[in-house]
Amino acid sequence: MNAFNVDEHMLALGAQAKTAAALMARADAATKNKALKALARRLRDAGPALQEANARDIERATAAGLSAPMVDRLKLTPKVVATVAEGCEQLAAMPDVIGEIIGMRQQPSGIRVGQMRVPIGVFGMIFESRPNVTIEAASLAIKSGNAAILRGGSEAIESNKALALLVGDSLVEAGLPFEAVQLVQTTDREAVGRLIAMPQYVDVIIPRGGKGLIERISRDAKVPVIKHLDGNCHVYVDDTAELDMALTIVDNAKTQKYSPCNAAEGLLVARSVAAAFLPRIGAIFAAKGVEMRCDPATAAILRAPDALPAGAKVVDAVESDWSEEYLAAVISIKVVEGLDAAIAHINHYSSHHTDAIVTRDHVNAQRFLREVDSASVMVNASTRFADGFEFGLGAEIGISTDKFHARGPVGIEGLTSLKYVVLGQGEIRT
Repeated sequence: MNAFNVDEHMLALGAQAKTAAALMARADAATKNKALKALARRLRDAGPALQEANARDIERATAAGLSAPMVDRLKLTPKVVATVAEGCEQLAAMPDVIGEIIGMRQQPSGIRVGQMRVPIGVFGMIFESRPNVTIEAASLAIKSGNAAILRGGSEAIESNKALALLVGDSLVEAGLPFEAVQLVQTTDREAVGRLIAMPQYVDVIIPRGGKGLIERISRDAKVPVIKHLDGNCHVYVDDTAELDMALTIVDNAKTQKYSPCNAAEGLLVARSVAAAFLPRIGAIFAAKGVEMRCDPATAAILRAPDALPAGAKVVDAVESDWSEEYLAAVISIKVVEGLDAAIAHINHYSSHHTDAIVTRDHVNAQRFLREVDSASVMVNASTRFADGFEFGLGAEIGISTDKFHARGPVGIEGLTSLKYVVLGQGEIRT
């Protein structure tokens, strides 16, 4: 496409989304749920055609030399498709929050004042790699009564086109506008610049991808942005931790899958349990080929004779390791004096995404929950649970490390706004 056509395409998408948003805002719960159930059914029935489209993306990405974690993100496996289909059904089963009035109070003047939850309107979603995001974004748009313009990565264009068609057909089946969820049909990067600069049509932008993409959008957008830059997540093993539990949690948080933003990138261990814990977790990491970037205290323990099997990857950490999001089989490890030092380290180096403590001390757990300044804070659980589906939101459109307007996994409520409503019986102000 040339520049003129990209501009024309994006303006058309914006105008259509604005019109569709008005229809979505007044759709009742039954109609929206019908579309979600239809989408779940179509996803399950689309197997071969969907796999064929996905295979073309994977073949092209492999030929282009994309890294293994990036190719892994592209895959629409039967499990991935089943998960997003289940997410649609989970959303359909959830209460409809649109139109809900909260905090209604009568004032001395006689008026009653409260707040009503309403759709945001039109959101633009810019994402990379994972094509399942198309369905997560679409399903949340439907449930929340919004319209969406989706711009996926060029590496997943065939998969995204196939998925977007399923969404559009499901909307029409339920009597909703096909244009309520639109996919940008070009891979031209100029489309992104246009999408983030259409305040007349787009109410909020949600980027989901690499740090460079999100920094660019945050810098150039002319509409509000809900974002997180990276996922440098930590697990802290406290003095009182049950070490078998800590082993299971740390192993899962790091190695269950390396590519997601909620995978642990940093491990902090209280000094009093370091000698007992580190060789055990180190052996697990060594067996799985995880490189351990260690502070001097950790390195001394792991390099001791017979501490780890031959071939274990133990290297000295540098300052940048403490703030790094690896998205790979690499983890930074540091021995800390205790809870205060762990909290200070996390608040200084983390990306404020997700951080966890393993402890049997209730007071320490409560302090960690209160004092760690992250969007999701966990006690005795893997950071991999920081996900809209796992949190019971049905799906997520992303994870926000902002403090406004939404924080943490962004589900239905994160795609709504509150407006004041006033109910009176003829009152006037005197």
